[in-house]
Amino acid sequence: MVRGSPGLGVLTGGDRLAVWGDPIAHSRSPQLHAAAYARLGWPWTYGRRQVAASGFDEALASLDDAWRGLSLTYPLKSVAFAAAATRDRRAELTGAVNTLLLTGGGPHGFNTDVGGIVGALADEGVTAVQGARIIGAGATATSALVALAELGAEHVEVVARRPEAAAALVALGEELGIAVTAAPLPETESAAVPLTVATLPGDAAIPDAAARALATSGGLLLDVVYGTWPTALATVWQEEGGRAVPGLGMLLHQAVLQMRVFSTGRTDEPLPGEADVLAVMRRAVVGD
Repeated sequence: MVRGSPGLGVLTGGDRLAVWGDPIAHSRSPQLHAAAYARLGWPWTYGRRQVAASGFDEALASLDDAWRGLSLTYPLKSVAFAAAATRDRRAELTGAVNTLLLTGGGPHGFNTDVGGIVGALADEGVTAVQGARIIGAGATATSALVALAELGAEHVEVVARRPEAAAALVALGEELGIAVTAAPLPETESAAVPLTVATLPGDAAIPDAAARALATSGGLLLDVVYGTWPTALATVWQEEGGRAVPGLGMLLHQAVLQMRVFSTGRTDEPLPGEADVLAVMRRAVVGD
């Protein structure tokens, strides 16, 4: 990778970026990125494009040198993983790429969802955890498990409508050194944990008895949904006296990591004035 001037530490390359997915009209990423680029003084543009998994390879091959990078959302994280010439460790562990840096040497893949979850939990004062619960066993649950591993978790329960769907998470837990157990939706109160990460879609239906059993024993709820709030699960959580926070923090922090990648090719090199950039991004989606 060729850097720009040493004072900026910014990669040379195109000035076009976008988020791809299917559907994509709901994405708030263009607002976040545009606000951040304006604050940073970067002359980049960031749009959105509806791309199906079946059309991803052709769409990626059609991009010219004007393109710097892509954000990928459902259902493109697996095909982006396959297309990446290199991948960071979080991507390798999860099998998911949500960020592609486009260079002459091919696309470089990153998973910033893991760091987004870590950052969102840090905002809530959670910087270490011994045990936790994950609701759901899909792709986002994989990123949640890796995030919990980075926070020091030793045991994680994965609750799913079909516990057998958590087999890959149990195997990943062995690789990460975490005891992962799979369980069905509970009918009575479960063992208490200090933290629950819900990775279900916002419209996912959970029986009321199961939701209340999870709420009474689940500690802080981080629900990755941010578009429609509160979710049905978060509502029950609050009714039972628990604390529930939306996935907006995850969205913001993963976007910051994407911007680090787009500017320097690294996730561990902060943006100039990063705290101010994050504040501008937050205002762009929630207002003052």
